[in-house]
Amino acid sequence: MPTPITPCLWFTENAEEAMEFYCSVFPNSRIVSIERYPDESLDPHYAGMSGKVINGSFDLDGNRFICLDGGPAFTFNEAISLTVECADQAEIDHYWSSLSAVPDSEQCGWLKDKYGISWQIVPANLGELMTGDAQVRALMGMKKIVIEQLVNAD
Repeated sequence: MPTPITPCLWFTENAEEAMEFYCSVFPNSRIVSIERYPDESLDPHYAGMSGKVINGSFDLDGNRFICLDGGPAFTFNEAISLTVECADQAEIDHYWSSLSAVPDSEQCGWLKDKYGISWQIVPANLGELMTGDAQVRALMGMKKIVIEQLVNAD
C-alpha cells in the first residue's frame, strides 16, 4: 500500500477562510477537521494565535490537504503550484474565473489566487494538444488556456 503524500499549506492567518473558499470552488469537497491553537499563555510560540487554525484538514474533490495559520514567517511563491487537469473548456473557465486573483501572474495556464497560491489550470490532454511549434507559440501567448486556439494553431 503506497504512503499518501498530503500537501500542507501555511497561511498567515486565514486558513479557515481559505478552506471554506476552496471547498466552494471544487466539487465533492469538505472541511474534515479544524483544530485551534491552545491558549497563548501555554507557550511563547502561541502568542497572538489563540483561536486560529493550528491544524486544518480538508478534501478537494478527493485530494486531502492540511493547513495551518502560521503567521507571516513564510509565504507562498511560484516554486510550488497546484495543477488542475480539466476535462474541457467549461472546467478551465470555471476554475480560472473562481481562482484567478492576480492578473499580472497569469501565463500559459498559470494563475495566482487571492491567498498567493499558484495554480496550473490545464486541459487533461495538454500533451496531446501540443503537436508542434504552432501550438507552443499559441500557448506561450495565452494567459488562460483556450483549447480551440491550440487545436486551430498553425
